[in-house]
Amino acid sequence: MTHFSEAAWQRTARLRTAIDELPFNTELAAGRLSRERFQGYIVQDALYLAQYSRVLAIAGVKGPDGETLRTFGACALEAVAVEQALHERYLTEFGIDPERLADAEPSPDCLGYTSFLLATAYHEPWEVLVAALLPCFWIYWDVGTRIARHAAADNPYRAWIDTYADEGFGEAVRNVIGITDRAAEATTPAIEARMMTAFVRSTQYEFLFWDGAYQRRGWPAV
Repeated sequence: MTHFSEAAWQRTARLRTAIDELPFNTELAAGRLSRERFQGYIVQDALYLAQYSRVLAIAGVKGPDGETLRTFGACALEAVAVEQALHERYLTEFGIDPERLADAEPSPDCLGYTSFLLATAYHEPWEVLVAALLPCFWIYWDVGTRIARHAAADNPYRAWIDTYADEGFGEAVRNVIGITDRAAEATTPAIEARMMTAFVRSTQYEFLFWDGAYQRRGWPAV
C-alpha cells in the first residue's frame, strides 16, 4: 500500500526539481546569492512565519487527539524560536533595519501563500489542512539537506543551510509526515483527493515564494 506522503512526493517530483534549480537556491548553495535578494527573502520569510505559526497552532487545536495538539503546538513554538533567531542573526549580519521589517508588507507570493493556508485552516477539514502544511516542512528539509552536502563551510548563508539540514528539524518533518499519512488512511477517498490538491498547491506556492524573492517581485505601482 502506498502512503499518501509517497504519492504526494511523486506527484510533485517535477515541480520539486524545478525548485532545486531555481536561481535563488542554486546561487545560495554556491554562496553567490546577492545580499539584496537574501535581505528581501528574510523580510518576507519573517512575515510568512508570523502567519504560518498561527496556522500550525490551529492544526493542533483541530486535531483528533492530544498527541496531535502537542506535536503541532511544539512545531509552532519551535518554528517561531528557531527562525526568529535565524532572522535576528541575518538582520544584524546583512544590515536590515528592524524598522524595515516592522513596516514591510507581504509580497504577492507571501500574501497568496499565507492567505491560502489561513483559508484552508478555517474552511477545510483538518486532514486537508495538515496536507497543506506539510510541503513547507518537507521541502525546506529536502532543499536544506541537499545544499548542505555540497556547500562550503564558509558559505555566507551557512546558518540558513544548517538550520534546515539539522536532524532535529528532520525529526519534526518525519512526525508531520506520519500524522498526514495516518490522517489520509482514516479519511474518505474524497477528502484524500482534496488533501492531494492542497499538498500540490502549497508546493506550487513554495516555488513561487523562492522565485518571487529572486525576481524581487512586488505589487504593481498605483
